[in-house]
Amino acid sequence: MGNNNPIVIQSMTNTDTSDPKATAKQCIELAEAGSQLVRITVNTNLAAAQVPKIRELLDRSGYKHLPLVGDFHFNGHELLTEFPEMAKALDKYRINPGNVGKGDKRDKNFEAFIKVAVANNKPVRIGVNWGSLDQDLLTHFMEKNASLVSPREDREVIIDAVVESALKSAELAEELGLPQNQIVLSVKMSVVPDVIEAYEKLAARMSKSKHFYALHLGLTEAGSGMQGLISSSAALSILLNQGIGDTIRISLTPTPEEPRTKEVEACKTLLQALGYKNFQPKVTSCPGCGRTGSHFFQELAQEVNFHITEKMKDWKTKYPGVEDLKIAVMGCVVNGPGESKHSDIAISLPGKMEKPVAPVYIKGEYLKSLQGSNISNEFIEILEDFIKENY
Repeated sequence: MGNNNPIVIQSMTNTDTSDPKATAKQCIELAEAGSQLVRITVNTNLAAAQVPKIRELLDRSGYKHLPLVGDFHFNGHELLTEFPEMAKALDKYRINPGNVGKGDKRDKNFEAFIKVAVANNKPVRIGVNWGSLDQDLLTHFMEKNASLVSPREDREVIIDAVVESALKSAELAEELGLPQNQIVLSVKMSVVPDVIEAYEKLAARMSKSKHFYALHLGLTEAGSGMQGLISSSAALSILLNQGIGDTIRISLTPTPEEPRTKEVEACKTLLQALGYKNFQPKVTSCPGCGRTGSHFFQELAQEVNFHITEKMKDWKTKYPGVEDLKIAVMGCVVNGPGESKHSDIAISLPGKMEKPVAPVYIKGEYLKSLQGSNISNEFIEILEDFIKENY
């Protein structure tokens, strides 16, 4: 990751790491969904002892390529030292400099952590979270701000402290022997404008010093459902469009019925929407209005999307490039024909006051009109034929 390499998608398991089978199973599910690296919690002796077993299970299942990241808080320096096989099995470590101790103890623990990474030639993400910021550093910044004639808002001071913590920690890691190209930084906040400002300031500081690190983007607590999706998408889109960010995670609070893979699908959808990479054919469909006479165009759009999801694994193997296919399912004559000209294959369903026929277009050219009760199956057959002939 980093430099001119593509944006890397990552996720994190929520299983108990001391259960190697459940953790390896979820790692595989996340990888199958598109996560290019997976982070696991390593918080206890029991969890640390099972990491080599998780790596073994992944390797035996055909996932030797999947990087496994250990997420450490409070006792990472101890676990990495006491469980050398675990330290070797992981591909990358994550440390939060705000919770490895205070004062001299903090520096000593951070040094022990980095030295293990250096000895094992492992990259490290230095992940600063505003909710667990180094309190000594924050106090220093707050006192300095209070002495100003015109003190700044607390949020501005916190943002500066978060950025300073990341850069100072990276500088110390380099002094301890960790190469610059093995350091990833993150400065996560839970409020969208704050996380944007934090990463902008971090990027500006790096640019000014000509000292660059790969950046991991994300909100520390995005929330669930629509809130989590919109908040993460808003923040990440603004930053990525500025060229800030090398790897992303959309952290979603799951509901009991939702798979963990939803956050990976969200990352893929975001990157495709921004034009970074296509993961599956894009279906453009209208939202409907008073002109659209039925729910049929909505149902057809849903069926086409479902069909793509079901077939994509097979298509990806058989038809390279099919992920760039553009499909349009439109609900009336207003935008239907025009949108069709910008798609590879399109259908314009009849709205109110229109003839009950649905013209189909291929590469913007009229093919035929469908009507009756079998439009969905006929259009999907046309779609399948188009893919077979063109990919």
